[in-house]
Amino acid sequence: MTYLIAFAIIFLLAVVVIQIGKLTELSARIRGEEAVEKSSNTTQGIALVVFMIVFLVGTVWSAWAYKNDMLGYGPLTSASAHGFELDHIFNVTLFFTGIVFILTHIFLFWYSYKYRRTGNDRKALFFAHDTKLELIWTVVPAIVMTYLVANGLIAWNNIFPTLTSEDKYLEIEATGYQFAWDIRYPGGDGKLGNKDFRLIDPANNSLGIDWKDEASVDDIILGGSDKIYLPKDSTIKVRITAKDVLHNFYLPHFRVKMDAVPGLPTSFIFTPVKTTKEFREQLSAFPEWQVPADPADPSGPKRWEKFEYELACAELCGKGHYSMRRVIEVVEREEFDIWLAGQKSFYVTNIRGKEIDPWAGKKLFPFEIKARASELKSDIANFISDTTGTANRNIQLKHVFYATGSSDLNSELSKYELDHLVELMSKYANMRVELAGHTDNVGDAASNLSLSNSRANKVLEYLISKGVSASRLSAKGYGQDQPLETNDTADGRQINRRTELRIISK
Repeated sequence: MTYLIAFAIIFLLAVVVIQIGKLTELSARIRGEEAVEKSSNTTQGIALVVFMIVFLVGTVWSAWAYKNDMLGYGPLTSASAHGFELDHIFNVTLFFTGIVFILTHIFLFWYSYKYRRTGNDRKALFFAHDTKLELIWTVVPAIVMTYLVANGLIAWNNIFPTLTSEDKYLEIEATGYQFAWDIRYPGGDGKLGNKDFRLIDPANNSLGIDWKDEASVDDIILGGSDKIYLPKDSTIKVRITAKDVLHNFYLPHFRVKMDAVPGLPTSFIFTPVKTTKEFREQLSAFPEWQVPADPADPSGPKRWEKFEYELACAELCGKGHYSMRRVIEVVEREEFDIWLAGQKSFYVTNIRGKEIDPWAGKKLFPFEIKARASELKSDIANFISDTTGTANRNIQLKHVFYATGSSDLNSELSKYELDHLVELMSKYANMRVELAGHTDNVGDAASNLSLSNSRANKVLEYLISKGVSASRLSAKGYGQDQPLETNDTADGRQINRRTELRIISK
């Protein structure tokens, strides 16, 4: 019905235009062609002048009325170091182009009126050649353009400094796809690992990260709705890529905008200079930001209190384009370091210990050893200090490894976990524990029971060799009878093959 009504309106408008044309033709025959043309030219000339006045006044008024909602004016000053320079270049460019814009429109519409045909055979003066005029028309724009281009090149070089290995900066990676961004942070080593599109696996490795590169194993990948954290007053380099169509990495408040092109990595460098909290305080000084954020809730938070920096895609990349918006939180460096330290690497949470893990049973990484030591210490301390009886007394020894199908302890990999346990046994001198061995259900139950018992005793022997009193230790195998996960999957069987620490008394 809507389309039918729209079609009917267009049809009626066409009929009206045709009828007006016929009336004009009939009027011309009655009044004479010359008189009608003179009247029409005058009417059109006046209409063009009126339009010029309304258009220019409207343009200037709207720019002034909405300047506080435009980047670079009012409260929305730059939140990055280089942004102030860009805003200055924009203002200078606006000044010169604004003059040209106003003058050309005045000349365009005024001359259309002044030199309309009135029947007096009036003609505009034509210069066949005027050296002075041509010189002015050439030199003035050339000087202005030279000034703008030179300042632009200087700003570009300042925005894209050449970073070396000696420079301190945080490099992150943004990968755009329909319809989200994957943000990758480096771990403790400060380096992003390699990627290879041939390694892309939608189920386990959607970015194609090369897990054989040791720099990759501590990299952190944020999910599609996670807030992006950045440290204030720190140089940030962003690698920008895309997996499907053209996207655009756009941080309006930081004056950052760069295309994300499939197969062609780009980058940008910027330095945030205001935390989210500081920018909110800046906005709170302006009346238009003191209104309720939700008009339906007048007593709710103010508009400035709900402000967030954002990452947007500035390309129309599909119907879900709007959903690529991500919130950015700029915080002090100390707060950022605490947040980053609390994030777990993608490798640890999704790859480690699985069949696709190239380092399974071959190596432990420093960040794993450190994190596991802290976790083991926390688990035991929680039980020791618990007065309610609700703390878990069964603690899995996650970094104790054996040869496949054997009770032979892999001392090279297991020593870190067991040495940390020795330290804790020394710290809690009254603690007595049982070392419990478990297997999956592959093979017969009797063999599994024997294997689990042998593995538990191997751990016991190691602890005794490190000075732990045998009277505080016991070992027992439980075979396949106490699985934590299903034995129907490889991952489940991997979890069920474990050695546990059971605290008997504290």
